[in-house]
Amino acid sequence: MKTFSHVALAAICLSSFGLAPAAAQVKYPTRAIHIIVGFTPGGGNDIIARIFGQKLSESLGQPVIIENKPGAGAILATEYVARSAPDGYTLLVGASGAMVINPAVYEKLSYDTMRDFKPVSELGSFPLILIVNAASPFKSLADLVAYAKSNPDKANYSSSSAAFQLATELFKQKTGVPMQMIPYKGANDSVTAVISGEVTATIADAGPVTSQVNGGQARALAVAAPKRMDSLPDVPTMKEAGADVEAVLWSGIFVPAATPPEIVRKLEAEFVRIARLPDVISRLKLLNIESVGNSSEEFSRIIAADLERWRAVARAGNIKITQ
Repeated sequence: MKTFSHVALAAICLSSFGLAPAAAQVKYPTRAIHIIVGFTPGGGNDIIARIFGQKLSESLGQPVIIENKPGAGAILATEYVARSAPDGYTLLVGASGAMVINPAVYEKLSYDTMRDFKPVSELGSFPLILIVNAASPFKSLADLVAYAKSNPDKANYSSSSAAFQLATELFKQKTGVPMQMIPYKGANDSVTAVISGEVTATIADAGPVTSQVNGGQARALAVAAPKRMDSLPDVPTMKEAGADVEAVLWSGIFVPAATPPEIVRKLEAEFVRIARLPDVISRLKLLNIESVGNSSEEFSRIIAADLERWRAVARAGNIKITQ
């Protein structure tokens, strides 16, 4: 009569107590994955979602559906994913604005980035650029700072979101310039206000700005990033221009906090792999987005540091949004 081996007996015992190996517990994915984007189609975050979603579908053999749920500065989409089943089938493309800027400026928020989400991987980063009207007398960052300090009642800036407002507030705190914020509905409107002469300057992401700079309608004074941009090699960084300012926005993948670790690890490996594909890197570069693809742990550290930094900037500038 045949007898069971010790290994087989151990497996049966583990199974009966619900302790079978992780591979036996979760088979993933077996159906369509939904990636939620808190912005309208066609923007940077939507394009990132579609580029990565296509590659993810090809490698996992399941459909990846991009769902746009715009509204309230991406709060609606973020809330939706926070309350979704933690099963790996509902992912969030979370941008800096929703994940680290909103918690810094909103007095009440229906989600907590650190409590309600598990970061999977940072997908892309967006350098920010400070621009002025091309016909203005400001040839350098020092020119703008000197003007703003001499004309505190005239110097102002346009902003279309809390993210750009806090980035400019950081610039103000580091340089001591007294610039008044003028709100606009969208990033393109904010840039147009500079080109038309309605405002003195703006800080915006490279997407809506680079073509105007290259076309001669706007002048870029500095990039708020650790290094110069390939598409604007003659524009210095803020540090090179004399201001100790770094403000890089990002977008990454998040899942609900209770998502099983083995699913998080599988998604992390996939997104890191995709971010390093040459065609993905080149497609994002055309949009002035740097492909990243870091680990869950590294992304978590970036988020924690950004939360602390932007909360400090908001407190120092007394910036609060009440709902």
